[in-house]
Amino acid sequence: MRIFENRNMVFVTKHSKESVVSPIMEKETGCNVIVESRFDTDKLGTFSRECDRTESQLNTARIKINEGMKLQGIDIGIASEGSFGSHPFVPIPWNTEIVLLFDKKENLEIYGIYEGPQTNYNHMLTSSYEDVLEFAKKIGFPEHYLILRPDNEYSSEIIKEIHNYEKLFDAFKRCAELSKTGVVFIETDMRAYANPTRMRNIGRATQDLVSKLLSLCPECGAPGFIVKDIVRGLPCEDCNHPSKMPLKYKSDCYKCGHSEENLYPKGQFASPMYCDICNP
Repeated sequence: MRIFENRNMVFVTKHSKESVVSPIMEKETGCNVIVESRFDTDKLGTFSRECDRTESQLNTARIKINEGMKLQGIDIGIASEGSFGSHPFVPIPWNTEIVLLFDKKENLEIYGIYEGPQTNYNHMLTSSYEDVLEFAKKIGFPEHYLILRPDNEYSSEIIKEIHNYEKLFDAFKRCAELSKTGVVFIETDMRAYANPTRMRNIGRATQDLVSKLLSLCPECGAPGFIVKDIVRGLPCEDCNHPSKMPLKYKSDCYKCGHSEENLYPKGQFASPMYCDICNP
């Protein structure tokens, strides 16, 4: 890709995310990814709650990029940031990964995203080592690491880097001895290098970023010519009243300002279930 060809692109990470991000970015854009690990990203928040993330997912990625550009003295960077929780409507674990690119020279900010249930995000309280072994099997141990604490998820005593059964047994024994309530808290380690499932999702978000960069403006050829706005109002197939469904998508170029509108591609009419008149 012309504007990124042979440019150095800083990537701030301390959890080996470059193993999936760098090959994709370098192959598809022609850039050179420089890994910057001097900035401690754990200060911006940890999944294991030693430090809460105070900024949004997107702003946290922006902070990483800004720190990386300052440390390397270059004008373009990328950052990855993830979040875990429950799906807003269905009680299943949910992972959202973004990979953000900011090019100060071009004044371009764009991100790729993965959202989905492909995650082993989980935890458990138990006093039984047999339960621990069952939990470990379920989440894909030892390829996926584990974290143990006595009593609960907020205990200041924490044991990480558990990636074999000897360490798992020793950690459980230690936490059981320290526990005031007789139980041990066990959870999946969601750091990228400790969680292959998450690492694959970061790769998917990177692919999404690349696909957006490869969408070029038809007027000036700038990357990132993607849908920026959705105009709703697809006519209801029963009453022809504007519905909540998209009518058209609007794409804009960040560089030359060219804009295009395209009609919603999945039909000329919306189902009455999306109509405020037919389905109030």
